[in-house]
Amino acid sequence: MLAVMNALDQLMKHAASIEAKIGYKFIDRSLLVLAFTHRSYVNENRDIIVHNERLEFLGDAVLGLLISEYLYHHLPHTPEGDLSYLRSRLIEASSCMSYVAKLEIDRHLLLGKGERLNDGRGRESILGDFFEALIGAIYVDGGLIAASKFLFSNFLDEIEATIKTPLHNWKAMLQDYCQKKFQRAPNYKVIHESGPDHSKKFNISVFMNEKELGRGIGASKKEAQQDAAKHALQQLTPAM
Repeated sequence: MLAVMNALDQLMKHAASIEAKIGYKFIDRSLLVLAFTHRSYVNENRDIIVHNERLEFLGDAVLGLLISEYLYHHLPHTPEGDLSYLRSRLIEASSCMSYVAKLEIDRHLLLGKGERLNDGRGRESILGDFFEALIGAIYVDGGLIAASKFLFSNFLDEIEATIKTPLHNWKAMLQDYCQKKFQRAPNYKVIHESGPDHSKKFNISVFMNEKELGRGIGASKKEAQQDAAKHALQQLTPAM
């Protein structure tokens, strides 16, 4: 119990510093604490009964709406399919992880012992989910305008840089490559899926003639297929 209180006290001690970094002052700081509380921490500390997954669920929707609205207004001549692909790039776990890294607040996350040692895609998922929870907390505390100000005040440069990066339909590019080289299309297979219904993570492999060409991860099967195709092309054509 003492360790739990120390961790929570430390988080509250740094609350003002966190608020300064994110550019938002909470009316209800319990929402800030909740956003920083990962399920793994609750599992190891039975005195804490709530974690950030409900905020993550809400924040995912808020982030998607804000990015969708921004793309709609700023790219008036871009077709729906390209807008959808841009949105997926801007809200995918790796992008959310980079947003968190810019804020330099992830060291305050309340994590279980095992998750603190996590690295690679596992860490990416944790930080991506945390970013969504933070947006959810700001939305609950201050509304959509506050959430929008937080997002675009902090990350407009990153969003604009992604928008200006040429679009790559990796799946279409891989299919074209395989049709030319092997005279057949690759096939994709779900290897694993995890997470609650509102925040699924899909691991998908792409195969050609029973040989795995690449593996990807994403919040949807389409996103994971694009990621798998990207990694396959990077293996097949290292210059890409």
